[in-house]
Amino acid sequence: MEVLRDMQIQGTKVPHLVILPLPFQGHINPMLQLATLLQSKGFSITLIHTHFNSPNPSNYPNFNFEPIPDGLSDSQLWTEDPVKILYFLNDTCQAPFHDRLSRLLSDGPVTCIITDEIFYFTKAVADQLKLPRILLNTGSATYATTTASLKLLQQNGLLSITVGPLCKFSPGSSNSLLTQDYSCMAWLDKQAPQTVIYVSFGSTASFDKRNVVEIAWGLANSDQPFLWVIRRGSIHGHDQVELPEGFEEKTRERGQIVNWAPQQKVLAHPSVGGFWTHNGWNSTLESICEGVPMICSPYLWDQNLNARYVSHVWRVGIQLENGFDRSEIEWAIRRLMVEIEGKDIRERVRDLKENAMHCIEKGGSSYESLDGLVDIIMSL
Repeated sequence: MEVLRDMQIQGTKVPHLVILPLPFQGHINPMLQLATLLQSKGFSITLIHTHFNSPNPSNYPNFNFEPIPDGLSDSQLWTEDPVKILYFLNDTCQAPFHDRLSRLLSDGPVTCIITDEIFYFTKAVADQLKLPRILLNTGSATYATTTASLKLLQQNGLLSITVGPLCKFSPGSSNSLLTQDYSCMAWLDKQAPQTVIYVSFGSTASFDKRNVVEIAWGLANSDQPFLWVIRRGSIHGHDQVELPEGFEEKTRERGQIVNWAPQQKVLAHPSVGGFWTHNGWNSTLESICEGVPMICSPYLWDQNLNARYVSHVWRVGIQLENGFDRSEIEWAIRRLMVEIEGKDIRERVRDLKENAMHCIEKGGSSYESLDGLVDIIMSL
């Protein structure tokens, strides 16, 4: 956008965007990726964020970071389900967000605010301060159309634009809220091409001990190499995960377990041939963009729809239909990784990857939509 560069050269004040991400991994990632893209287009970025899951300012030296209190206690973080936390944050964050935004306005104009759509309290704040507000829906376009009518949104002056996959638009961003264990990359280097099943159910899903036992024995009985992410909080009511007796002995030569992995690097590794996922939209997009087929175990929200598209519409994965059963898990892994069915799935996901990459190239739909978004912001 040449207009923005000219404004900086002539000394005109740079347009100022205030960003408010939802403090969950699957929402912070795309918001920070979008903010990085907009900063590269010439916008000044202020990131207002909660203390809970606050991003690391050192990863974004050109952003201004402004924390606000969220009122969450440690006990809530480990006992409340994510939906209750979202309602709580919408209640407690409105006043501090209003105060912090008012303080920013006293120092100079704000072009608009960009917030996660789940932070619905921001509408009242934007209306009170007479600021334009842009919402980021971090789910898929299909999910958006099932929860709201695009035509109705447009009739009410709200315009919907898809600008992803943001993970490929802004691949250098480091947004992980948890410490990534890079030791798994050296382990992956020792594995044969497309043999490893990568297992990660995201940053919020949790299971009971019985599910973990079934997952463990499904992996063990598949005879396939695996990289399994087991983060703190994965098991209801337990800080530490106890794996079933005999599991480690059976899988020692072909299994690796980490607390958290650098997911995009893992999916891009040539030894990874499948991704067992909860089908959060970030994980689904990252898998597609690396051409990695999926085993689908959706947990909540849009994940059921995403999993259905992966398994039944695009046919680039297999959905576990009966929860966690070791025999079904074993069979799904073998279907994906070693049976002829997996070969067909792999070809389809490669085609889908190519389509996604075309979208972000010059002239592609997402490339054009991003420029359109910049134009909209500049017209506010």
